[in-house]
Amino acid sequence: MFTGIILAIGSVADIQARGGDCRLTINTGKLNLSDAHLGDSIAVNGVCLTAVELGSHHFVADVSNETLSRTSLKSLKLGAPVNLELALTPSTRMGGHIVSGHVDGVGKILEKTPDGRSIRFSFAVPDQLARYIAEKGSITINGISLTVNSVSGSSFSVNIVPHTLEETTLGTSYPGDEVNLEVDILARYLERLLQGNQGMTDKTPITEALLMSAGFIK
Repeated sequence: MFTGIILAIGSVADIQARGGDCRLTINTGKLNLSDAHLGDSIAVNGVCLTAVELGSHHFVADVSNETLSRTSLKSLKLGAPVNLELALTPSTRMGGHIVSGHVDGVGKILEKTPDGRSIRFSFAVPDQLARYIAEKGSITINGISLTVNSVSGSSFSVNIVPHTLEETTLGTSYPGDEVNLEVDILARYLERLLQGNQGMTDKTPITEALLMSAGFIK
């Protein structure tokens, strides 16, 4: 799990094709890997990857065909900048929101316009994800926890302050660029709960009595 607070901008050092998927080597810039271990999760542009090799300033991760098909990692080129975040620990400041690193889909930057000292970005999203995005709700864009300013159909906008522009790849992103999107995990679970028992063989309804018997409420 992650918080969506980017710790460093890294870059793609190597891409190796591996029988339908690939192996990435990421230079980690100022990211502190001193307490990282083999098998740890590291988010790359919001995609949770497992470190299979570690150096003092780089790590290596395998990227499955499934991940390539669902994210913008398939479009990475050598030298491309990437947002990096280590998995959270019990002592991590929860400055963003709960981020799983499991990307829901790929969006695209529509506009980038000045708004005071900030920059207002607007994004197009796949139709099937639009229903999860709400004004003043949370959204993860390339691993960055952001607050939605406004929503219109299958597009939404956010304001990016100067610090975020400097510390993430959004500062060098432009209309037409693809971005990885992860909607708020709470929205996904809420939708599933509202669906009730559709398609399930267990027809027991979710009631107050059931929740009490399970210890969820008193």
